[in-house]
Amino acid sequence: GGMNADSFRENIRKCRTLTDKPFGVNIMLMHPQAKEMAQIAAEEKVPFITTGAGNPASFIPMWKEAGAKVFPVVSVVALAGADGVIAEGTESGGHVGELTTMALVPQVCDAVDLPVVAAGGIADSRQLVAAFALGACGAQVGTCLLVSQECPIHENYKQAILKAKDSDTTVTGRSIGGPVRVLKNKMAREYLALEKRGASLEELEAVTLGGLRRAVLEGDVEHGSVMSGQVAGMLHEIRPLRQIFEELYSGGRSVLEAAAKEWA
Repeated sequence: GGMNADSFRENIRKCRTLTDKPFGVNIMLMHPQAKEMAQIAAEEKVPFITTGAGNPASFIPMWKEAGAKVFPVVSVVALAGADGVIAEGTESGGHVGELTTMALVPQVCDAVDLPVVAAGGIADSRQLVAAFALGACGAQVGTCLLVSQECPIHENYKQAILKAKDSDTTVTGRSIGGPVRVLKNKMAREYLALEKRGASLEELEAVTLGGLRRAVLEGDVEHGSVMSGQVAGMLHEIRPLRQIFEELYSGGRSVLEAAAKEWA
């Protein structure tokens, strides 16, 4: 989302020099250069493609012809398809649907004969195990990685996530069909007030234009768009990525062992 088409291609090529393993890209379909990025992903033969904020149906044949595995992020059962799907509940940060992860994932699992990855509201081992219990083959995590040492967002953004409580997110943009979950701040409150009085699309866009950049790069967490999932209230420290993933895995095993004893 923060790249243009040229930097997208550049980063794909850089990634390829750093590993001989499969790697992936995510294309936000609301990006103004999404079509160009979709073409680049095919030209560069990226092996794994995920998408968000839109329906990728028109691009999938091109990607499949280039040999890619495609996992679109879906928020309703009707969008399921491709090689697999990422079923993302409304608990997640950024662009969201209405169904919760608990309700969405099992319905998607029942509707498709494909791998399903659960997303939305997953930040610790208990939630990871719950994702598997719902039928998912894996989980996608986001908000808990914002407060990793390696995440290149502004320190103010990380601290805003760490200070957040369980009820400190809200959803803007429902009135225009583009709901986005963010932390409550001056920008979000102004936007919601404008929505309530029926402001025009132009008025609403004036509030959010450049908002993500302000938050991520400039550290303006009052007037920027601080996208975050509802699990922000569970996060209390900045940790290395390796530790986050290792604790998810080892903690998950412990949760499963405890559950097995409980059911024995």
